[in-house]
Amino acid sequence: MELVAAIIVAFLLLAGALFSLVASIGIIRLPDLYSRMHAASKAGTVGSGLLLLAVGVHSQDLPILARALAGFVFFVLTAPISAHLLARAAHVAGQRLTPPSVRDDLLRDEIKRCSFKMKS
Repeated sequence: MELVAAIIVAFLLLAGALFSLVASIGIIRLPDLYSRMHAASKAGTVGSGLLLLAVGVHSQDLPILARALAGFVFFVLTAPISAHLLARAAHVAGQRLTPPSVRDDLLRDEIKRCSFKMKS
């Protein structure tokens, strides 16, 4: 039984480390703030959640595993929301997309909203 737990822990640690590595490479390599935030929030959340689950499985204690699962659920629920709010705040503050980005839906919506206010 300990061998199975060790294999599961090793798999979770490697997968979590790989996702964290992908997130860090994305933060360095991607061109603009929004793409970087996407890499950090998605891959970083999965990576840290898998590492947290590895700690819970390694402890071989049910209450600790339950806390690790609760932490993983908390990561999955809060990271995308906080990334969205930070991206929205950056957009309102004037941070624009880089030229390779295809479209800016928030800017389009703001233009529509302003033109609607001017007509009425």
